[in-house]
Amino acid sequence: MGCAPSIHVSQSGVIYCRDSDESNSPRQTSSLSQGPTAPLHGLFVQTDAADAMPPSRAAGPPGAVRVRRSRAELGSGSSTGSSGPAVTTCRGRRRHCCSSAEAETQTSYTSVKVSSAEVRIGPMRLTQDPIQVLLIFAKEDSQSDGFWWACDRAGYRCNIARTPESALECFLDKHHEIIVIDHRQTRNFDAEAVCRSIRATNPSEHTVILAVVSQASGDHEEASVLPLLHAGFNRRFMENSSIIACYNELIQIEHGEVRSQFKLRACNSVFTALDHCHEAIEITSDDHVIQIHRIHRDSGDNSQTEPHSFRHKSRRKESIDVKSISSRGSDAPSLQNRRYPSMARIHSMTIEAPITKVINIINAAQENSPVTVAEALDRVLEILRTTELYSPQLGTKDEDPHTSDLVGGLMTDGLRRLSGNEYVFTKNVHQSHSHLAMPITINDVPPSIAQLLDNEESWDFNIFELEAVTHKRPLVYLGLKVFSRFGVCEFLNCTETTLRAWLQVIEANYHSSNAYHNSTHAADVLHATAFFLGKERVKGSLDQLDEVAALIAATVHDVDHPGRTNSFLCNAGSDLAVLYNDTAVLESHHTALAFQLTVKDTKCNIFKNIDRNHYRTLRQAIIDMVLATEMTKHFEHVNKFVNSINKPLAAESEGSDCECNPTGKNFPENQILIKRMMIKCADVANPCRPLDLCIEWAGRISEEYFAQTDEEKRQGLPVVMPVFDRNTCSIPKSQISFIDYFITDMFDAWDAFAHLPALMQHLADNYKHWKTLDDLKCKSLRLPSDS
Repeated sequence: MGCAPSIHVSQSGVIYCRDSDESNSPRQTSSLSQGPTAPLHGLFVQTDAADAMPPSRAAGPPGAVRVRRSRAELGSGSSTGSSGPAVTTCRGRRRHCCSSAEAETQTSYTSVKVSSAEVRIGPMRLTQDPIQVLLIFAKEDSQSDGFWWACDRAGYRCNIARTPESALECFLDKHHEIIVIDHRQTRNFDAEAVCRSIRATNPSEHTVILAVVSQASGDHEEASVLPLLHAGFNRRFMENSSIIACYNELIQIEHGEVRSQFKLRACNSVFTALDHCHEAIEITSDDHVIQIHRIHRDSGDNSQTEPHSFRHKSRRKESIDVKSISSRGSDAPSLQNRRYPSMARIHSMTIEAPITKVINIINAAQENSPVTVAEALDRVLEILRTTELYSPQLGTKDEDPHTSDLVGGLMTDGLRRLSGNEYVFTKNVHQSHSHLAMPITINDVPPSIAQLLDNEESWDFNIFELEAVTHKRPLVYLGLKVFSRFGVCEFLNCTETTLRAWLQVIEANYHSSNAYHNSTHAADVLHATAFFLGKERVKGSLDQLDEVAALIAATVHDVDHPGRTNSFLCNAGSDLAVLYNDTAVLESHHTALAFQLTVKDTKCNIFKNIDRNHYRTLRQAIIDMVLATEMTKHFEHVNKFVNSINKPLAAESEGSDCECNPTGKNFPENQILIKRMMIKCADVANPCRPLDLCIEWAGRISEEYFAQTDEEKRQGLPVVMPVFDRNTCSIPKSQISFIDYFITDMFDAWDAFAHLPALMQHLADNYKHWKTLDDLKCKSLRLPSDS
């Protein structure tokens, strides 16, 4: 076209050519063809419509090019057969469709450059944008032209609507300060009905609506203005097509009602901000006479000397974002239109879920709240209606692929099966313990193993050394030592022989062929769980039943793990995925199989001597903890722990009054949250281990993910984590993403409760190690100097 470097096409079809350094300044291009029409990207450029008009009526933005789009061409995409403009210009106006094709509006572009005006209210300086005017005239005539050109002369932005529907839609989009409605004729539309429909919307609260009425004939008495006022009009204008008469009327409205409404909006914004301030506030006159006195109260009776508008003050201590009422750009629909009749039935329900109670409280609070607060609460309700309340939303652009793949692989069940392939386990998972060697006694433990186990209470305990000396059977030996220390046999009223048999059965059903999810990982999680149970605050918050359940859950939490993720199993259409409906597939299988293996033979049934009630309670606690290791609920568990455990503890330590339940053992809900958080941290504690152990675990989990990617490619399944390609993957990057997204926040919360300085130091050192490798673009696990 010859206009560079950018072209802006508005929704109306108007094209502006802009210079790179004049983003807001349209200019005309001389290379546009000067014919009746010239096709341009499916639009029709019209340049001759203004040539037939008087210069005064052809005013528009300097250099603007008028563009028209034929409705026929819009439907067909063809420009053939067009001998003239499909939509003619009207006295130099530029038409802009604000809604559908049927609801037509027009928009003026004033030739007068008007900057924003500054309005002062006491010490406040407010900036008022140029006035916007909406003209609602069914047909064009001299009166509508008079207001149109008066707006142009005053420097106002002006829209004209032909139908009530387009008028309402345009107003909700623009939020005009002044609306002029043609009240002279009733056969086209009911002006009072149009006014009432606009007044029913929230943005009209600060809009001035003017009625244009016919001149009274000499033999008729002038009509009362009361019907107009009752309909919602503010002023009446006797028909007068003189541009200067229309101009004077608009100027008077601007400097009168519009300016006052603007100041009122600003004052409402100030009072809204005061309403959410946490400090005591006094507003005085120049003579220091108190006009408003407000004290923030967290408890007690708020009905003392506070103004009525503050009595509904929320007791929440958190701050809230308050959008200024003086802003015209609110996208929120009318609050009146968003009230739900069914809420009356919900209020009358006798059985309420907690979320229902929360919604009822919010709805009740909205009734007497300022507009901005009510709109904010509407947004809160929208969020509460979503199903994923705790899962953060990852951006779709520029997201770290390692993080995206980890989230996709660990926190979702993946895509559904795309082929008939099914994943088949590589070993018989239901091995019989009768083929195992006879259980050892505690005195039969070799000295080398016993020496290692002497250090099992230390966080720096080396599980890989135990794996080596036990020939990949660390779980039995560590389990015997840990369970003995916590008195598990005494609590379960079972013999040590039964416990040893049970540990052997469970370990036999871990896959030693897995690089990561094998019995060494189970032993590592058991060790971390026992370590956490030894911390004073954890110990003081849990009963012995909780401790026993935690140790058993840690032992069985990954039994019979196939070395593939839930997403893989769902995509492959495995029997387990079908059995558990693609939901927490592996975690459900681990718990189910663990109990099946335990109760099917009395020789290894560690639960056979406890009463039914204890068994049911213990079983439920074990299931809950194992299911908590499923990553789709990761952020839910962490956020609940922070809100229910960390924040009350922080408030108590600061000496503030807290109405939340403490974290003592008498509160089962808090015990459940602590147990979930404990096993979750134990399950992924690798980045908090000493560097050598951390590096070994990183290599093992990466190898398992590499093997899954290889198999996905062989079977033609969706690749769940594409970055885990053994030929291209950067293990340091994957570790950094895992720590950033999953580990840091969770261990910060757990450390705040359990006090784990050594772990947090290891985490910081290990993260620095991975960052150094990544900065060096090194894909290996160790620095070259360490090799």
